[in-house]
Amino acid sequence: MTGRIHSIESFGTVDGPGIRLVVFFQGCPMRCLYCHNPDTWNPQGGHEISVEQILRLYQKNKSFYRNGGITATGGEPLMQLKFLTELFQSARRQKIHTCLDTSGITYSAKKVEKIDQLLDVTDLVLLDLKHISPQKHQDITGHSNKNVLDFLSHLNQRGIPVWIRHVLVPGLTDDSQSLYELGRQLAPYRCIQVLDVLPYHTMGKSKYQELGLSYPLGDTPEATEEQAKAARREILLGIRENR
Repeated sequence: MTGRIHSIESFGTVDGPGIRLVVFFQGCPMRCLYCHNPDTWNPQGGHEISVEQILRLYQKNKSFYRNGGITATGGEPLMQLKFLTELFQSARRQKIHTCLDTSGITYSAKKVEKIDQLLDVTDLVLLDLKHISPQKHQDITGHSNKNVLDFLSHLNQRGIPVWIRHVLVPGLTDDSQSLYELGRQLAPYRCIQVLDVLPYHTMGKSKYQELGLSYPLGDTPEATEEQAKAARREILLGIRENR
């Protein structure tokens, strides 16, 4: 079996624990206003690659991945569920730590059996939660956050470790009320191990220009590390006060 892959990063350090082989899957149903990988949207883009080829790349630098593993990101890896499952099953057989970086937007109770086959061989999920308000999530991504929260509930039921990721965008995802509410709604989920608040950056602007696309956020300023830390404290307050 082959999958459509945008690119592979050999020594990733920000997509899960340790040093990792990071596989960028092609295709995404969302159109996040601050997406920095618009070149991964087209499901027919990228190039075909097999599970065996990916694992050979891992084995080539295996000594560097002692405390890491393989991360599937994108795009949206769950759009290629069958290929992703085969990749993680093969990785598990080789005792490689597996990490899924996803928006959870394609989750559906109708295909939970197939998703569970993937989760059986998934060690960690990085879940990108764009906004806690369904309407604002729709405004930012083109989709409600219902599937995302349903997926989080399922991960909690399965006891899969989760790292929550939230991008802080000035004027879009940074108001105190929404940050506290995000924490309040995250409070019941015992599967959450880490909360990362990532400052918005504009490094993807050049990709829009190369693709002939207008940049949705225009001159929105980048968020600072200090602002991201303050936002994280707001979310944690919502968690602590509602547990």
